[in-house]
Amino acid sequence: MATIPEIKQTTQQKMDSTIAAFKTTLTKIRTGRANPGILDTVHVDYYGSSVPISQVANVSLLDARTISVQPWEKGLGAKIEKAIRDSDLGLNPASMGDLIRVPMPPMSEERRKEMTKLVRHEGESAKIAIRNLRRDANEHVKKLVKDKTATEDDLKRAEGDVQKVTDRHIAEIDQMVAAKEKEIMEV
Repeated sequence: MATIPEIKQTTQQKMDSTIAAFKTTLTKIRTGRANPGILDTVHVDYYGSSVPISQVANVSLLDARTISVQPWEKGLGAKIEKAIRDSDLGLNPASMGDLIRVPMPPMSEERRKEMTKLVRHEGESAKIAIRNLRRDANEHVKKLVKDKTATEDDLKRAEGDVQKVTDRHIAEIDQMVAAKEKEIMEV
């Protein structure tokens, strides 16, 4: 049976993991600005196995609106270019010798609104996950009270502590959503 401090620590760790997963999700949402992380989901056929581009090429920024992909082997350029073009990212790569340039197309107003909606939806999903973790932690503490291994005062204190952690994480998600929306609208 877990103790109250263990329950609080586990809840904190799970909430931190939720925030980390949300950050990863946000990097995959396209803005008009170039971000090498956008190609993380694109896989290329490398000697019969599907691998992320970052494992067969150097992915970096040329400028604010262009990603450069430098394959580590000569014959991979065409495969990488095809993989990027065939992905659902709407990108149109262009080869320049060994270097592949991936310009980020400007976003239409409609696309910006879609991306903003998506960011808000993902933020709401992350908040729901945080609230579910809060509920689980509170139920664990209530069970300890029911089993007479903790007092009602312990329950109130633990619920207060878990609520503080929850509020802090939800505020962090709100800040991240606001920053991403600003990034989408600025470019």
